[in-house]
Amino acid sequence: MKGEFMTEAVIDLGEYGEAFRADPHPVYARLRDLGPVHRVRPPGSDADYSTWLVVGHEEARAALADPRLSKDGRRVGMVFDDEALIGRHLLNSDPPEHTRLRGLVSRAFTMRRVEQLRPRIQQITDDLLDAMLPHGRADLVQYLAYPLPITVICELLGVPEMDRTEFRKLSTEVVAPTTPESSYDAVQRLGAYLAELIEDKRCAGPSDDLLGDLIRTTAEDGDRLSPSELRGMAFLLLIAGHETTVNLITNGVHALLTHPGQLAALRADMSLVDSAVEEALRHEGPVENATFRYASEPLEIAGRAIAEGDPVMICLSAADRDDSRYPAPDRFDIRRDPRGHLAFGHGIHYCLGAPLARLEARTAIRTLLDRAPALALDGPPGEWLPGMLIRGVRSLPVRWQGPAR
Repeated sequence: MKGEFMTEAVIDLGEYGEAFRADPHPVYARLRDLGPVHRVRPPGSDADYSTWLVVGHEEARAALADPRLSKDGRRVGMVFDDEALIGRHLLNSDPPEHTRLRGLVSRAFTMRRVEQLRPRIQQITDDLLDAMLPHGRADLVQYLAYPLPITVICELLGVPEMDRTEFRKLSTEVVAPTTPESSYDAVQRLGAYLAELIEDKRCAGPSDDLLGDLIRTTAEDGDRLSPSELRGMAFLLLIAGHETTVNLITNGVHALLTHPGQLAALRADMSLVDSAVEEALRHEGPVENATFRYASEPLEIAGRAIAEGDPVMICLSAADRDDSRYPAPDRFDIRRDPRGHLAFGHGIHYCLGAPLARLEARTAIRTLLDRAPALALDGPPGEWLPGMLIRGVRSLPVRWQGPAR
C-alpha cells in the first residue's frame, strides 16, 4: 500500500511526494524503526533503479569509514559527469589516490589559512548587514547566507567578482538539479570556466590565493596536481566551499527563529553560539545524504547483504536523529552535547572545509543576532531544494523591528 513500508521490497521514497522533500525526517524515523539499512528508490529515479540507504547512526558512522565502500565509480565500471567533464577530486577517489590528493591540497588549505580569514569574514558579514538592515525585512539567503560564503571562497580561490553571480546559478544546478540535462550543462560550463581560470592564473604568475598555491604546490617527492586534478579540486572547493555553508547558516537561523526558547537562551548567553551551530549541524545539517559509495566487494551492513557494485547512500540527516545516539533527537536544543554528529562526514572523507564552514556560520549568526535584536520570520521559507543531497530552502524571509545596530 502506498506510504506503507514493505521490509522485503524496494521502498519507493517518491511515493511520499512533496511531503518527503519538505520534511523527510518522519520517513527516516519510520525506516529506523524497521532497521538501520533499507533498499530504496530515490524520488525521480527510474522504476528499475534502487540503492541501499543507511539510516542508523552507528551503521552510518561505520559505513563512512569502511574501505570496502568505494568513492571511485571506476572500480565498479561507472564514470560520472563531474569526473568526465572536470577531473578527479577527493570525493571520487580512494586511497592511495585520495591520500595523495588530500595531502597536496592540505599543504595549501591549512588551519592557519582559515584562521587568517577571521577578520575578513567579520568584515564581509558587517558589510552585508549594513546593506540589509536598513530595509527592515529581507530574504536572508539573498542578503547574507549566500553572499557571505560565496565571497569568502571566491576570494580565497581567486575567482573574479564579476563571475560570481553566474557561478552561483551553475553551482546550485549541480547540487540540486532541476533536470539531468540542466545538471550536465552546468557541470560542462563549470569545467570550461575553471580550465580557463587556471590557465589565466598560470600565465599571470604567482598569486597569494589558494588556487595559485595549488598550482605551485609540490610534495617532497616532486609530485604536483595535474591540470585535470587542479580543475577537479577547484570544482570541489568552490561548490563544497559555499553550498553547504549557505544552507548551514540558513537552516541554523531558521531553527532558532522557530524555537523561541532556544533563541532566547542564545541571546542571553552568546557564548553558546558554537554549541548552537553544532546543534544546527546535527538537527538540520546542510548535507542530507553523503555522495554515493559503491561496494567494491560483497559485504554486510547490519545483516543486509550488499552485493559487489551496489550503490550505497549514507543518510547523515537520519543518522543524526537516531534516538539510540541522541535522546529526543527531533528536539532542537543548543545546550545538547551533539558531539559525534556526522554532518561533515567521518573517516578519510571528513569535510576538509569544516573549520571554514564553522567559522563563517558562527560569525554570521552571532553578528546577525547582535545587530538585529528583534529578528523574526516574515512568512514561510521558500521551497526546499530538490534531490536528496543538499538540505536547505531557496529563501528565508525575515524582518526586524526597532533599531538595528
